[in-house]
Amino acid sequence: MTCESDDTVTPELKLQMGDDNGDYVRLGCFNDRELEQFGGEPPCPKKGNFLWWWVKVVSFCICLVALAVVGIIWVGPFILDKEVIPVLDWEMDTFSTPVLVVVLFVSVALFPALLLPSTPSMWVAGMTFGYGLGFLLIMAGVTVGVSLPYFIGSCFRHKIYRWLEKWSKKAALIRLAGEGNWFHQFRAVTLLRISPFPYIIFNYAVVATNVKYGPYILGSLVGMVPEVFVTIYSGILIQTLAEATQERRSLSAQQTIFNVLGFCFMVATTIIITIYAKRKLKELQEEEDPQLE
Repeated sequence: MTCESDDTVTPELKLQMGDDNGDYVRLGCFNDRELEQFGGEPPCPKKGNFLWWWVKVVSFCICLVALAVVGIIWVGPFILDKEVIPVLDWEMDTFSTPVLVVVLFVSVALFPALLLPSTPSMWVAGMTFGYGLGFLLIMAGVTVGVSLPYFIGSCFRHKIYRWLEKWSKKAALIRLAGEGNWFHQFRAVTLLRISPFPYIIFNYAVVATNVKYGPYILGSLVGMVPEVFVTIYSGILIQTLAEATQERRSLSAQQTIFNVLGFCFMVATTIIITIYAKRKLKELQEEEDPQLE
């Protein structure tokens, strides 16, 4: 404020924001760029975000239901008639129940070590033995299937370590399994098994860390439980559709609704568990970064 003898008093207000220029600024909500410059939380949250999130969720659910209906009523029977039913008939005619148990166990145990998918064998286990015996059979095979690559990969640890250096982001996640104490390693392995990290690759890549076998095997078994149940359910659903197709009959309205809801629940549960695992892994990684610095 300045005052001279012949002049009136003229107030002058300046608002300085981080510099000495004294520029006037418009008061209101900050955008993302301004928030990064000055730090802090946005004072005025955007309206409509919550409503828009629900619109996207409802739209996704509608698309998921429509996809399930189309798959179960039209696409599924066609694929089953051409591919699945011949395989099931060959299985029933070729193997007795004890022999089938051995074949499924060996395939689930050895295929991961050979970089081959074991999901079809899990489907057959679910079709043939259901949730109880099928789950026990699959978990027994998984125990061997995740142990063999661990011990085989230990012989090539240095080569696997150099290979991981080419993919720094993936390697950073894998290294979480070897950090901290026993419980920390167990938690990291469990979350990595639940997350959409490639199952077969992780079996070998984990040996490049300092993870112990105890937390590795227990974390793998716990983390594989959701996937095993989803696979068994998928196998039972395939068997139901295969039997209906083989008998040249369509599912009743009650069966269709039950299968569609079950399929949607399975997909939604898988997505939720995966998102939760990825979020926890990110938090775990953020906890480790300050310690490394």
